Amino acid sequence: MAKYDVKSSDASEFINDAEILETIDYGRANSHNRKLIIDILNKAKKARGLNHREAFVLLSCEEDDLNEEIFNLARELKHKFYANRIVLFAPLYLSNYCVNGCSYCPFHGQNKTIPRRKLSQDEIREQVIALQDQGHKRLALEAGEDPIHNPIEYILESIHTIYNIKHKNGAIRRVNVNIAATTVENYRKLHEAEIGTYILFQETYNKKNYEDLHKFGPKANYAYHTEAMDRAFEGGIDDLGLGVLYGLDSYEYEFVGQLMHAEHLEAMNNVGPHTISVPRIQPADDIDPNDFDNSLSDEMFEKIVACIRIAAPYTGMIVSTRESQEMRERLLDLGISQISGGSRTTVGGYGAEDDGNEENAQFELSDHRSLDEVIDWLISMNHIPSFCTACYRKGRTGEVFMSMVKEHGIGNICQPNALTTLEEYAIDYASDKTRLDAERLIERELMSIPSEEVRRRTVENLKKIKEGQRDLYI
Repeated sequence: MAKYDVKSSDASEFINDAEILETIDYGRANSHNRKLIIDILNKAKKARGLNHREAFVLLSCEEDDLNEEIFNLARELKHKFYANRIVLFAPLYLSNYCVNGCSYCPFHGQNKTIPRRKLSQDEIREQVIALQDQGHKRLALEAGEDPIHNPIEYILESIHTIYNIKHKNGAIRRVNVNIAATTVENYRKLHEAEIGTYILFQETYNKKNYEDLHKFGPKANYAYHTEAMDRAFEGGIDDLGLGVLYGLDSYEYEFVGQLMHAEHLEAMNNVGPHTISVPRIQPADDIDPNDFDNSLSDEMFEKIVACIRIAAPYTGMIVSTRESQEMRERLLDLGISQISGGSRTTVGGYGAEDDGNEENAQFELSDHRSLDEVIDWLISMNHIPSFCTACYRKGRTGEVFMSMVKEHGIGNICQPNALTTLEEYAIDYASDKTRLDAERLIERELMSIPSEEVRRRTVENLKKIKEGQRDLYI
């Protein structure tokens, strides 16, 4: 039987089933152990994170006053590391051709009802211009796994196309990529194509359940999929994004597995995950969430976000338009630092012809608002909507970025750059109301930039943007 080893390259050892089950038993047994829970909270207040077992004790806590302290600490840590900045992005679905048998995804190879589509490079240009005209600067590319329709060459060509599209003042400055597990050689090609973050959802960390849910296709290989992040790092990609699909297995198992994976990346590479995503299963073409018996309540979902924030305070956290406006609002203070806006999960969903057409969607949206509505909503809650991609262009990735975040050193970088990107949006794309609200927010937030010199440079950049310059950053 495999033994738990955080530094092992074997998935069965760094995501160890016995260790997960022991952790779950330990957390449940100590759900009322006030001394232990308080000790863990005191450790967490040092803002250096927790291991998976300590974090699961907090998730299992059934003491009302201590649960309140858990949520308050999550809010404090969110503000300490990320302040009130919220990064915005949009997914861009290139193709829904797929050879895998994922039973929770309508793109699965045996689905005969969903219309199949793959974007040509000209169609990608149309989609990207539509996204630029909304104001987006950061995309997450999505594609099914199909070696004939979606080979790595197609993905690389699409990235090149996207980076070279300029329309009015629009430009996509960073392309993140969410495609299937692949080889070190292909990850090296993605790195050379200057992608941002490589994102790969584990779906479920339970090996037996994973194999039951993936009956055929390359993705059926649990070890190859789970070990993909190590290959990506070997290929030069040092910004990695983890995610599970809550609802496929018990939330307890997934929570522990996700944090064990984060610990593994940190132990192996001295770089934890750049982002952690927390999607919940949603209805789609031939997918009914009721077919999966691991539903997750809103209350526990909030606590999961809070406990991940406490366990990995340095990591960005993402919630998409799978969640409603109300739920996203509740999660922002607890740990979320990135959200999508004005999103479509259809191939070709941003063009005029297909706008609102969900017939080939990967999942149903719960938040249908436009990007402008999302931005004004964020401003109304005193969040700074950010389109910043400066760190990628300045080489502040991987260990460099993580060390800055862990030492709370991004306030003099991210906040000024968030304000300048918001100024760009306000001038180029915003509705009249959003423009006025953004200008007021920028004026207020300028005074909270810690460094006087950085504040002066930010004021200069804001002035230059009003005069017509773009893409200015510190």
